[in-house]
Amino acid sequence: MLLNDVFAKQSINIHLESKTKDEAFKELIENIASIRGEFSFNTMLEAVLERENKMSTSIAPGVAIPHGYYPGTDSIFGAIGVSESGIDYGAPNQKPVYCIFLIIMGESAREKHLRVLTSIMSFINSGGLNIMRKAQSPEEIYKIMSHIN
Repeated sequence: MLLNDVFAKQSINIHLESKTKDEAFKELIENIASIRGEFSFNTMLEAVLERENKMSTSIAPGVAIPHGYYPGTDSIFGAIGVSESGIDYGAPNQKPVYCIFLIIMGESAREKHLRVLTSIMSFINSGGLNIMRKAQSPEEIYKIMSHIN
């Protein structure tokens, strides 16, 4: 599964305006809801907030992968947000987050979810955060995602 199977070109925002993680969640979920109208904004937001309240999803310096389980689907999809100034994410290292990979999935997509997390981490560990922050367009990020599995 390539990352561009999870993150549609239209779900990539390289100019997040949010200053907090809750605002970023809403901004990214609004993006998903505009693309995938069959999924409820409120249900997606509740799922992500429920998971985030258990433990921060800031997983590497400058990067977070919030996620939530959506009932009744076996799909996995998401949105990517890049913030130029950084988001106060409440990360354990107290540093801002610049790139968010928000994922929504069904309960049956757990195995796919683990593969997606592995792909994202591999990308980040190979300098992906710098690439994302320098991207000039969503298309540029989408093209990169089409080579990562």
